[in-house]
Amino acid sequence: MEAQDQKQVVIVKTEKSMGITILLTILFGPLGMFYSTIVGAVVMFVVSLIIGILTLGLGLIITWPVCIIWAAVAANNYNKSLVGK
Repeated sequence: MEAQDQKQVVIVKTEKSMGITILLTILFGPLGMFYSTIVGAVVMFVVSLIIGILTLGLGLIITWPVCIIWAAVAANNYNKSLVGK
């Protein structure tokens, strides 16, 4: 039998910064969420748009903090998945 050469491949990804995640989401709301979660950003953009129109912008007082929390949780989960469970 022939010995097969096995190569070990290492994929390196950087963690997402919690500070940048929170700063981008505070400044840009749902658009800032694209740094940490694409699906969450799209969902919250649509939700914020609908609620913002229906409440003449007052509903953003609720949706903006939800965006910040969702982005922080998404970045935390991403970082945990890199390290392994």
